[in-house]
Amino acid sequence: MLEEQEHRLVLGQFTYDDAWALGSLLVELARERNAPVAIDIRRGGQQLFHAALPGSSPDNDAWIDRKRRVVERYGCSSYLVGSRFRAKGTTFEDSSRLDPDRFAAHGGSFPIAVTGAGVIGSVTVSGLPQRDDHALVVAALERFAGR
Repeated sequence: MLEEQEHRLVLGQFTYDDAWALGSLLVELARERNAPVAIDIRRGGQQLFHAALPGSSPDNDAWIDRKRRVVERYGCSSYLVGSRFRAKGTTFEDSSRLDPDRFAAHGGSFPIAVTGAGVIGSVTVSGLPQRDDHALVVAALERFAGR
């Protein structure tokens, strides 16, 4: 299911205006759910959108950075990366050989992929249990891609 989401949620383009629209949609969905999250959208090395909702904390920004680095390194969602390690009977922390202070394969960061260009950035949410962080991002991308 996680791999299918990534194949399905490839965009035709991703502009600065698209980052604003996707980020605003995530804020709207999070507010509807009273979700105390921080949201980050990046393209390449540039942060295009950031929001922190009530109840979030600086720790959420640290989690965003760690989950985003997993997407940048592996080219797929942080939740999928962690799931692949668990499917092998291990954990990302035990087997990736990456610094857990810099990388976290926990749900909530999803690649922004564009047709013909591949992964160009990431959209990340932090503040909920990892499955819920991931689901919030996927729900927003599904709605955004369907517009």
